Amino acid sequence: MKTVVAVQPYEIALIDTPQPKPSAYQALVRTEVACICNQTDSELLAGKFPGMEEAFPFALGHESVGAVIEVGEKVKNFAVGDRVVGGLVFDLQKEGLDSGWGGFCEFTLVNDHSAMLDNGVADENNGWIEVYEIQTRVDSDIPPEEAVLLCTWREVLGAFRDFHLKPGDDVLIFGAGPVGQSFVKLGRLFGLGWIGVVDRHPEKQARARAFGADAVFAPSDPEIALLAQKRGRKLDAVIDAVGKAEIAMQALPLLRRGGSHCIYGVLTGGPLHIDRKLADFNFNLFVHQWPTRQYEREAQPTLCQWIREGKLTSKDFITHRFPLKNIADGFAAVRERKVVKALIEYPAV
Repeated sequence: MKTVVAVQPYEIALIDTPQPKPSAYQALVRTEVACICNQTDSELLAGKFPGMEEAFPFALGHESVGAVIEVGEKVKNFAVGDRVVGGLVFDLQKEGLDSGWGGFCEFTLVNDHSAMLDNGVADENNGWIEVYEIQTRVDSDIPPEEAVLLCTWREVLGAFRDFHLKPGDDVLIFGAGPVGQSFVKLGRLFGLGWIGVVDRHPEKQARARAFGADAVFAPSDPEIALLAQKRGRKLDAVIDAVGKAEIAMQALPLLRRGGSHCIYGVLTGGPLHIDRKLADFNFNLFVHQWPTRQYEREAQPTLCQWIREGKLTSKDFITHRFPLKNIADGFAAVRERKVVKALIEYPAV
Protein backbone atom coordinates (compact mmCIF):
# COMPACT_ATOMS: atom_id res chain seq x y z
CA MET A 1 0.00 0.00 0.00
CA LYS A 2 1.04 3.64 -0.41
CA THR A 3 2.23 5.34 2.77
CA VAL A 4 3.02 9.03 3.26
CA VAL A 5 6.36 9.29 5.04
CA ALA A 6 8.20 12.23 6.57
CA VAL A 7 11.71 11.27 5.50
CA GLN A 8 13.42 14.21 7.20
CA PRO A 9 12.30 17.74 8.12
CA TYR A 10 10.18 19.19 5.28
CA GLU A 11 10.75 16.17 3.01
CA ILE A 12 7.84 13.86 2.14
CA ALA A 13 7.92 10.63 0.18
CA LEU A 14 5.21 8.22 -0.94
CA ILE A 15 6.52 4.69 -0.35
CA ASP A 16 5.17 1.13 -0.40
CA THR A 17 4.63 -0.66 2.90
CA PRO A 18 2.80 -3.91 3.74
CA GLN A 19 -0.97 -3.72 4.09
CA PRO A 20 -1.87 -4.01 7.79
CA LYS A 21 -3.68 -7.09 9.08
CA PRO A 22 -6.51 -6.65 11.58
CA SER A 23 -6.26 -8.44 14.93
CA ALA A 24 -9.25 -9.72 16.90
CA TYR A 25 -10.64 -6.29 17.88
CA GLN A 26 -9.67 -4.44 14.71
CA ALA A 27 -11.21 -3.63 11.34
CA LEU A 28 -9.26 -2.98 8.14
CA VAL A 29 -10.24 0.26 6.41
CA ARG A 30 -9.65 1.43 2.84
CA THR A 31 -9.06 5.19 3.00
CA GLU A 32 -11.48 7.33 0.96
CA VAL A 33 -10.28 10.85 1.81
CA ALA A 34 -8.03 12.53 4.36
CA CYS A 35 -7.21 16.05 5.51
CA ILE A 36 -3.95 17.67 6.48
CA CYS A 37 -3.99 18.91 10.06
CA ASN A 38 -2.44 22.32 9.51
CA GLN A 39 -0.75 22.58 12.89
CA THR A 40 0.03 19.05 14.08
CA ASP A 41 1.03 17.53 10.73
CA SER A 42 3.12 20.59 9.92
CA GLU A 43 4.86 20.50 13.30
CA LEU A 44 5.57 16.80 12.79
CA LEU A 45 6.99 17.37 9.31
CA ALA A 46 9.15 20.24 10.60
CA GLY A 47 10.59 18.07 13.37
CA LYS A 48 9.07 20.31 16.06
CA PHE A 49 6.30 18.14 17.52
CA PRO A 50 7.05 17.26 21.17
CA GLY A 51 8.48 13.75 21.48
CA MET A 52 8.83 13.25 17.70
CA GLU A 53 11.71 15.59 16.93
CA GLU A 54 14.16 12.72 16.30
CA ALA A 55 11.71 10.09 15.05
CA PHE A 56 12.37 10.42 11.30
CA PRO A 57 11.39 8.63 9.13
CA PHE A 58 7.77 8.14 10.16
CA ALA A 59 4.32 7.73 8.57
CA LEU A 60 2.10 10.82 8.71
CA GLY A 61 -1.61 11.50 9.12
CA HIS A 62 -4.42 11.34 11.67
CA GLU A 63 -7.46 12.84 9.89
CA SER A 64 -9.00 10.28 7.55
CA VAL A 65 -12.19 8.44 6.74
CA GLY A 66 -12.72 5.19 4.89
CA ALA A 67 -14.75 2.03 4.37
CA VAL A 68 -14.35 -1.19 6.32
CA ILE A 69 -13.28 -4.13 4.14
CA GLU A 70 -12.45 -6.74 6.80
CA VAL A 71 -13.19 -7.25 10.52
CA GLY A 72 -11.52 -9.24 13.28
CA GLU A 73 -13.25 -12.11 15.04
CA LYS A 74 -14.15 -10.16 18.21
CA VAL A 75 -15.36 -6.98 16.51
CA LYS A 76 -18.99 -6.14 17.37
CA ASN A 77 -19.44 -2.53 16.29
CA PHE A 78 -17.97 -2.41 12.77
CA ALA A 79 -19.15 -4.32 9.71
CA VAL A 80 -17.84 -4.62 6.18
CA GLY A 81 -19.06 -1.59 4.21
CA ASP A 82 -19.31 0.72 7.23
CA ARG A 83 -17.84 4.18 6.93
CA VAL A 84 -15.50 4.95 9.82
CA VAL A 85 -13.43 7.90 10.96
CA GLY A 86 -10.03 7.95 12.62
CA GLY A 87 -8.15 4.96 11.19
CA LEU A 88 -4.42 4.81 12.06
CA VAL A 89 -1.42 2.55 11.54
CA PHE A 90 1.03 2.20 14.43
CA ASP A 91 3.06 -0.73 13.06
CA LEU A 92 4.23 -0.12 9.48
CA GLN A 93 5.88 -3.57 9.31
CA LYS A 94 8.98 -1.95 7.87
CA GLU A 95 12.24 -1.84 9.78
CA GLY A 96 13.34 1.66 10.73
CA LEU A 97 9.97 3.26 9.92
CA ASP A 98 8.16 4.81 12.89
CA SER A 99 4.55 6.02 13.07
CA GLY A 100 3.32 9.59 13.32
CA TRP A 101 -0.13 7.96 13.53
CA GLY A 102 -0.05 6.77 9.91
CA GLY A 103 -3.56 7.93 9.04
CA PHE A 104 -2.57 8.85 5.46
CA CYS A 105 -1.92 5.19 4.58
CA GLU A 106 -4.07 3.70 1.83
CA PHE A 107 -5.24 1.14 4.39
CA THR A 108 -5.61 1.81 8.10
CA LEU A 109 -6.92 0.03 11.18
CA VAL A 110 -9.72 0.99 13.55
CA ASN A 111 -10.16 -0.62 16.95
CA ASP A 112 -13.45 -1.63 18.53
CA HIS A 113 -13.14 0.33 21.77
CA SER A 114 -16.64 -0.60 22.99
CA ALA A 115 -16.07 -4.33 22.44
CA MET A 116 -12.78 -4.13 24.32
CA LEU A 117 -14.59 -2.39 27.19
CA ASP A 118 -17.34 -5.02 27.21
CA ASN A 119 -14.76 -7.80 27.39
CA GLY A 120 -12.65 -6.11 30.05
CA VAL A 121 -9.56 -5.71 27.86
CA ALA A 122 -9.50 -1.94 27.31
CA ASP A 123 -6.13 -1.47 29.00
CA GLU A 124 -2.50 -1.06 28.03
CA ASN A 125 -1.69 -4.70 28.81
CA ASN A 126 -4.01 -5.68 25.96
CA GLY A 127 -2.73 -3.06 23.53
CA TRP A 128 -5.49 -0.52 24.15
CA ILE A 129 -4.67 3.15 23.48
CA GLU A 130 -6.93 6.05 24.45
CA VAL A 131 -7.29 7.19 20.83
CA TYR A 132 -9.28 4.02 20.11
CA GLU A 133 -12.31 5.68 21.74
CA ILE A 134 -12.72 8.07 18.80
CA GLN A 135 -12.36 5.49 16.03
CA THR A 136 -16.05 5.41 15.29
CA ARG A 137 -18.61 4.37 12.71
CA VAL A 138 -20.28 7.20 10.80
CA ASP A 139 -23.84 6.85 9.52
CA SER A 140 -23.95 6.12 5.80
CA ASP A 141 -25.85 9.35 5.00
CA ILE A 142 -22.80 11.40 6.04
CA PRO A 143 -20.56 11.65 2.90
CA PRO A 144 -16.79 11.12 3.20
CA GLU A 145 -15.97 14.80 2.68
CA GLU A 146 -18.21 15.71 5.62
CA ALA A 147 -17.11 12.79 7.79
CA VAL A 148 -13.42 13.63 7.54
CA LEU A 149 -14.04 17.09 9.04
CA LEU A 150 -15.41 15.36 12.13
CA CYS A 151 -11.76 14.84 13.11
CA THR A 152 -11.50 18.60 13.71
CA TRP A 153 -15.07 19.40 14.65
CA ARG A 154 -15.35 16.69 17.33
CA GLU A 155 -12.23 17.98 19.07
CA VAL A 156 -13.44 21.57 19.01
CA LEU A 157 -17.01 20.87 20.15
CA GLY A 158 -15.63 18.57 22.85
CA ALA A 159 -13.40 21.43 24.00
CA PHE A 160 -16.50 23.53 24.72
CA ARG A 161 -17.04 21.15 27.65
CA ASP A 162 -13.39 21.23 28.73
CA PHE A 163 -13.55 25.03 28.77
CA HIS A 164 -16.96 25.06 30.54
CA LEU A 165 -18.44 27.30 27.87
CA LYS A 166 -22.18 27.97 28.07
CA PRO A 167 -24.73 29.32 25.59
CA GLY A 168 -24.70 33.09 25.76
CA ASP A 169 -21.03 33.36 26.74
CA ASP A 170 -19.09 36.20 25.12
CA VAL A 171 -15.73 35.05 23.76
CA LEU A 172 -12.70 36.36 21.90
CA ILE A 173 -10.82 33.85 19.73
CA PHE A 174 -7.16 34.35 18.86
CA GLY A 175 -6.40 32.66 15.54
CA ALA A 176 -8.64 32.03 12.52
CA GLY A 177 -7.12 28.86 11.15
CA PRO A 178 -9.22 25.68 10.92
CA VAL A 179 -9.58 25.43 14.70
CA GLY A 180 -10.38 29.09 15.25
CA GLN A 181 -12.89 29.09 12.39
CA SER A 182 -14.46 25.94 13.86
CA PHE A 183 -14.84 27.68 17.22
CA VAL A 184 -16.72 30.48 15.42
CA LYS A 185 -18.95 28.24 13.30
CA LEU A 186 -19.71 25.73 16.06
CA GLY A 187 -19.99 28.53 18.60
CA ARG A 188 -22.82 30.07 16.61
CA LEU A 189 -24.60 26.70 16.38
CA PHE A 190 -23.94 26.08 20.09
CA GLY A 191 -25.43 29.45 21.02
CA LEU A 192 -22.50 31.55 22.17
CA GLY A 193 -23.17 35.27 22.59
CA TRP A 194 -20.74 37.88 21.25
CA ILE A 195 -17.86 36.34 19.26
CA GLY A 196 -14.74 38.26 18.32
CA VAL A 197 -11.75 36.98 16.33
CA VAL A 198 -8.12 38.10 16.25
CA ASP A 199 -6.08 37.24 13.15
CA ARG A 200 -3.62 39.13 10.96
CA HIS A 201 -4.84 37.74 7.63
CA PRO A 202 -7.68 39.75 5.99
CA GLU A 203 -9.04 36.70 4.14
CA LYS A 204 -9.31 34.76 7.41
CA GLN A 205 -10.98 37.74 9.06
CA ALA A 206 -13.53 37.81 6.24
CA ARG A 207 -14.22 34.09 6.59
CA ALA A 208 -14.71 34.49 10.34
CA ARG A 209 -17.28 37.22 9.72
CA ALA A 210 -19.05 34.97 7.21
CA PHE A 211 -19.20 32.25 9.87
CA GLY A 212 -20.86 34.64 12.31
CA ALA A 213 -18.15 36.57 14.14
CA ASP A 214 -19.41 39.90 15.48
CA ALA A 215 -16.04 41.64 15.19
CA VAL A 216 -12.55 40.95 13.84
CA PHE A 217 -9.23 42.49 14.82
CA ALA A 218 -5.59 42.41 13.81
CA PRO A 219 -3.31 41.26 16.67
CA SER A 220 -1.94 44.77 17.24
CA ASP A 221 -5.32 46.52 17.06
CA PRO A 222 -5.67 48.91 20.05
CA GLU A 223 -9.42 48.28 19.98
CA ILE A 224 -8.82 44.90 21.66
CA ALA A 225 -7.74 46.54 24.92
CA LEU A 226 -10.85 48.76 24.80
CA LEU A 227 -13.36 45.93 24.37
CA ALA A 228 -14.76 46.08 27.91
CA GLN A 229 -15.09 49.86 27.75
CA LYS A 230 -16.86 49.82 24.38
CA ARG A 231 -19.04 46.77 25.03
CA GLY A 232 -19.91 47.67 28.61
CA ARG A 233 -18.74 44.34 30.03
CA LYS A 234 -15.75 42.05 30.09
CA LEU A 235 -15.51 38.67 28.35
CA ASP A 236 -16.53 35.29 29.68
CA ALA A 237 -13.65 33.57 27.88
CA VAL A 238 -10.66 34.12 25.63
CA ILE A 239 -9.70 31.17 23.44
CA ASP A 240 -6.13 30.83 22.23
CA ALA A 241 -6.42 28.78 19.03
CA VAL A 242 -2.84 29.63 18.05
CA GLY A 243 -0.85 28.11 20.90
CA LYS A 244 1.32 31.09 21.85
CA ALA A 245 2.09 31.64 25.50
CA GLU A 246 2.25 35.43 25.17
CA ILE A 247 -1.44 35.63 24.24
CA ALA A 248 -2.28 35.10 27.91
CA MET A 249 -0.80 38.48 28.81
CA GLN A 250 -3.11 40.18 26.31
CA ALA A 251 -6.11 38.10 27.35
CA LEU A 252 -6.10 38.39 31.15
CA PRO A 253 -7.23 42.05 31.35
CA LEU A 254 -10.17 41.24 29.07
CA LEU A 255 -11.74 38.63 31.37
CA ARG A 256 -14.55 39.21 33.83
CA ARG A 257 -14.18 37.93 37.38
CA GLY A 258 -14.40 34.15 37.09
CA GLY A 259 -13.74 34.27 33.36
CA SER A 260 -11.49 31.79 31.57
CA HIS A 261 -8.36 31.92 29.46
CA CYS A 262 -8.55 28.78 27.33
CA ILE A 263 -5.45 27.48 25.54
CA TYR A 264 -6.30 25.01 22.80
CA GLY A 265 -3.58 22.87 21.27
CA VAL A 266 0.17 22.61 21.71
CA LEU A 267 1.89 25.65 23.21
CA THR A 268 4.88 26.89 21.24
CA GLY A 269 7.56 29.41 22.05
CA GLY A 270 8.83 30.23 25.51
CA PRO A 271 7.47 29.59 29.00
CA LEU A 272 3.91 30.50 29.94
CA HIS A 273 4.10 33.59 32.17
CA ILE A 274 1.06 34.80 34.10
CA ASP A 275 1.17 38.34 35.47
CA ARG A 276 -1.42 38.12 38.22
CA LYS A 277 -1.78 41.90 38.34
CA LEU A 278 -3.26 41.93 34.81
CA ALA A 279 -6.23 39.76 35.79
CA ASP A 280 -9.29 40.20 37.94
CA PHE A 281 -9.23 38.68 41.43
CA ASN A 282 -10.53 35.31 40.28
CA PHE A 283 -10.07 33.67 36.86
CA ASN A 284 -9.63 30.24 35.30
CA LEU A 285 -6.73 29.00 33.20
CA PHE A 286 -7.37 25.96 30.99
CA VAL A 287 -4.49 24.41 29.05
CA HIS A 288 -6.06 21.92 26.65
CA GLN A 289 -3.21 20.28 24.73
CA TRP A 290 -4.90 16.90 24.27
CA PRO A 291 -8.60 16.19 23.66
CA THR A 292 -10.84 14.60 26.27
CA ARG A 293 -11.75 11.55 24.22
CA GLN A 294 -15.14 10.99 25.87
CA TYR A 295 -16.24 14.54 25.03
CA GLU A 296 -14.86 14.21 21.51
CA ARG A 297 -16.75 10.97 20.87
CA GLU A 298 -19.98 12.29 22.38
CA ALA A 299 -19.84 15.37 20.12
CA GLN A 300 -20.28 13.29 16.96
CA PRO A 301 -24.09 12.80 16.98
CA THR A 302 -24.73 16.53 17.39
CA LEU A 303 -22.32 17.38 14.58
CA CYS A 304 -23.85 14.79 12.24
CA GLN A 305 -27.30 16.21 12.91
CA TRP A 306 -26.09 19.72 12.05
CA ILE A 307 -24.64 18.29 8.81
CA ARG A 308 -27.98 16.64 7.96
CA GLU A 309 -29.81 19.89 8.63
CA GLY A 310 -27.47 21.80 6.32
CA LYS A 311 -26.17 23.95 9.19
CA LEU A 312 -22.63 22.62 8.91
CA THR A 313 -20.74 21.72 5.73
CA SER A 314 -17.18 20.87 4.80
CA LYS A 315 -17.51 23.16 1.75
CA ASP A 316 -17.02 26.10 4.10
CA PHE A 317 -13.67 24.69 5.25
CA ILE A 318 -12.12 22.73 2.37
CA THR A 319 -10.30 25.29 0.25
CA HIS A 320 -7.82 23.01 -1.55
CA ARG A 321 -7.81 19.48 -3.00
CA PHE A 322 -4.84 17.29 -3.87
CA PRO A 323 -4.59 13.72 -5.13
CA LEU A 324 -2.62 11.46 -2.81
CA LYS A 325 0.36 11.45 -5.19
CA ASN A 326 0.62 15.26 -4.83
CA ILE A 327 0.27 15.47 -1.05
CA ALA A 328 3.64 17.27 -0.83
CA ASP A 329 2.03 20.14 -2.74
CA GLY A 330 -0.69 20.22 -0.08
CA PHE A 331 1.88 20.63 2.69
CA ALA A 332 3.60 23.37 0.69
CA ALA A 333 0.29 25.25 0.39
CA VAL A 334 -0.28 24.89 4.14
CA ARG A 335 3.19 26.34 4.84
CA GLU A 336 2.32 29.33 2.66
CA ARG A 337 -0.82 29.85 4.80
CA LYS A 338 -3.09 29.54 1.78
CA VAL A 339 -5.19 26.72 3.19
CA VAL A 340 -8.09 26.40 5.60
CA LYS A 341 -8.38 22.64 5.08
CA ALA A 342 -6.67 20.64 2.34
CA LEU A 343 -8.51 17.50 1.25
CA ILE A 344 -6.43 14.53 0.08
CA GLU A 345 -8.25 12.38 -2.48
CA TYR A 346 -7.45 8.68 -2.81
CA PRO A 347 -7.73 6.59 -5.99
CA ALA A 348 -11.16 5.03 -6.47
CA VAL A 349 -11.38 1.27 -6.13
